[in-house]
Amino acid sequence: MGDILSKILAHKAKEVAELKEKGYSMSKDYGRECRSLYSVIKQNPVIDIIAEIKRASPSKGNISLDVIPAQQARIYAENGAAGISVLTDSEFFKGSFSDLESVRSEVGVPLLCKDFIIDEVQIDRARKAGADVILLIVAALTAERQKELYQFAKGIGLEVITEVHDERELERAVNMGVEMIGINNRNLKTFEVDLAVTERLAKQLGKSSSALISESGMKTKEDVMRVKAAGANAILVGETFMRSENLADKLVEFQL
Repeated sequence: MGDILSKILAHKAKEVAELKEKGYSMSKDYGRECRSLYSVIKQNPVIDIIAEIKRASPSKGNISLDVIPAQQARIYAENGAAGISVLTDSEFFKGSFSDLESVRSEVGVPLLCKDFIIDEVQIDRARKAGADVILLIVAALTAERQKELYQFAKGIGLEVITEVHDERELERAVNMGVEMIGINNRNLKTFEVDLAVTERLAKQLGKSSSALISESGMKTKEDVMRVKAAGANAILVGETFMRSENLADKLVEFQL
């Protein structure tokens, strides 16, 4: 499949350039306060669920192209999801910022804009569309650029999940003092999934005050129990929920 992350980032650079060429205007007033996902995760004794709206992916192809994001989000929120992740990438995941806007109009839980962010304009766009949280992927950014984007996001009221996949990336996140660390069990270069990634990196995290979120690969209650035992405070689940025949029951099953 090649280096998928590099392909995605190259396309993101084109998207950002096009936005700027069209005269994208940064906001000065967003008109609302952001909700805190970090507070919810840290205060809850059970493992929290960030339920994702995911139409497709490069590794699995089409998952649920006909999903109505607002309806899916309402089921998530009504059945215990602490937060909702909305994939806004259109080229590789078939999402959109319209999806994020429709979800924001439907639910009051914290929303994560899930995208491959490389520039401030994307963060501004996420904030305007209703996000409370953004994702910054360490593997996609230099240390300097990561710090700049993190500070920009925090400066406009957003929270940040800093995503890591190995020890080197985790060390960078910890050294920055980030509030939420997402351990992605999926290798973004090969898209292979291994829950042992959470187990290995959680040991390295030690007594950090950061909230630990295990991302990708949770298909069964046993998978959730495994990452919880490793130290995860929350899980981010997309495909399993998108394919579930009884979504409400699956959400309840995963709340341990």
